[in-house]
Amino acid sequence: MRVLFVEQDHVSPPGPVGEAFTDHGFDVAEFAVVPEEHFHQPSVPVAFPDPLGFDAIVPMGAAWSVYDQDRIGAWIGHELDFLRRAHQAGIPVLGICFGGQALAAALGGTVIRAQRPEIGWTMVETSRPDLIEPGPWFQWHRDRWVLPAGLRAFARTAAAEQAFTDGRSMGVQFHPELTPQMLDGWLGNGGREHAVALGTDPDQLVAETATRSAEAGARARRLVAAFLGLGGSE
Repeated sequence: MRVLFVEQDHVSPPGPVGEAFTDHGFDVAEFAVVPEEHFHQPSVPVAFPDPLGFDAIVPMGAAWSVYDQDRIGAWIGHELDFLRRAHQAGIPVLGICFGGQALAAALGGTVIRAQRPEIGWTMVETSRPDLIEPGPWFQWHRDRWVLPAGLRAFARTAAAEQAFTDGRSMGVQFHPELTPQMLDGWLGNGGREHAVALGTDPDQLVAETATRSAEAGARARRLVAAFLGLGGSE
């Protein structure tokens, strides 16, 4: 079995989510959308692989917005088509943050600016704790999805819906893959300034992430196991 991680940028690796897929017998493949040298000018041509060559697909987070045509218009439409094809073929998609928003858009929903951003470790309200535990989960987003008719979120915070399923696919708004090293990468690529501008102490984020890393990794593994159980993906 093969799982493809669609890494929108160079600072969004699979982390413990990838390790969990390995534990379940998957070979992990990674596809980089925007190379590091184009991070600040991400509208580059991208040729996505054939989704039918994989048994699961995980689109990851990004520093950009799904609707930002000026910055990622060269490839976001192709990624939505890629995710739509995978889902329609019965290949389970686990969308994470930007990837969850992209999945919602691929299924007929939209992505809009949230009334307020969320940054940091946050508890979520969930009606399906067997799929998504209350957390805490790490958040870093300023957008939210609006699901298409017929789909309903089953986890949320005051700022945004946090999880939904459609058949074998699931989108989440938070970052189960986060590690201390990953957070360092985000902060070193403009995230520190962004956090400060929003009134968040980046050093506090680092300290709390280090403290929560082990429990968060275990929680991420349980999330992957629940995702794979949605439609017998294993």
